[in-house]
Amino acid sequence: MRRRDLTFVRRISTIATTLVASVAVVLFLCGFLLLSIPVTVCAQTGHGHHSVGQHHSEHALAPIGVMGDHVHAAGSWMLSYRYMFMAMDGNREGTHSLSPDEVLEDFMVSPTKMSRQMHMLGAMWAPSNLATLSVMIPYFDQEMEHVTRMGGAFTTETKGFGDLRATVLFPLIGQGHHSTHFNFGLSIPIGSIDEKGQTPAGYAQLPYPMQTGTGTFDIVPGVTYTGHEADWFWGAQARGTFRLGENDNEYTLGNVADLTAWSGYRWSEMFGNSLRVELQDWGRVDGADPNLNPMMVPTADPAIRAGTRVDIALGMELRGAGTTLEGHRLALEFVLPIHQDLDGPQLESDAMLTAGWQKIW
Repeated sequence: MRRRDLTFVRRISTIATTLVASVAVVLFLCGFLLLSIPVTVCAQTGHGHHSVGQHHSEHALAPIGVMGDHVHAAGSWMLSYRYMFMAMDGNREGTHSLSPDEVLEDFMVSPTKMSRQMHMLGAMWAPSNLATLSVMIPYFDQEMEHVTRMGGAFTTETKGFGDLRATVLFPLIGQGHHSTHFNFGLSIPIGSIDEKGQTPAGYAQLPYPMQTGTGTFDIVPGVTYTGHEADWFWGAQARGTFRLGENDNEYTLGNVADLTAWSGYRWSEMFGNSLRVELQDWGRVDGADPNLNPMMVPTADPAIRAGTRVDIALGMELRGAGTTLEGHRLALEFVLPIHQDLDGPQLESDAMLTAGWQKIW
């Protein structure tokens, strides 16, 4: 029943292809910009020019589900909080759904549902017009429901901080209502990879999706383009996550490629809507946690953790423009998957909600 044809080499090829396509999309947008308007390096700070940081902060913030979407002018900074909820219900192999009974033909235990809550605190600060610094840390609260071949049921739960991510954003090109910047992030492994819980086999190590950290340092590069014209705004971002080395439990999570593009309309200074599409591709686990039995439950099998998903997201934002809440932004985004192709059995995504607050000084 398992799809073993997606080898490690093929997963790396898929990730590379997705990244190349992502960069190509952004470069195409930049190329169109170069053909239509004069180009200035956004590090220019002479009088009479808006800096890219000011421009982004005031006009072209992306939907709340996009991270690292803007830079700031020298001395500007921002605090943010995001709450994210993801629901997973049912298993999938490839593009086909599986019943628990089908999963239990090959495993002693089948996951049935998972919910994940994440609280994300973030801060951004620009020491100069040449760079913006960002730091983000998540806190997870997640649980997974299971059924067993013997007819039983149980739930596992984990809570804790995830990995800390520090990012430097470098402005590249900016003119008028268009700008492009480069993101270079480093994920620092402070989250746990040793979470345990009560299972039919006793108090045991929990599978990969229930851990709150990766256990590895990860490089997270990306490139982001944004623009706006009158009441319209738009943008695109290509980003990758590349794992460095092996963690203390003898495995490495798969690399991730992420491409997203959005467009939106601001009905007034205070209210706006957005529509976003996102493609994510992630690889299988390399190595294996010796504390897990891959024959017991599919979430413990490192060979079937890869997949591809396409989401569509509807967003809204409310700003305090012209009020005592000037500089504050509240935003919401509801995400639905429209395509999932998973090395299975894997729990499939049902929906995700992101709500957030941002304040710029």
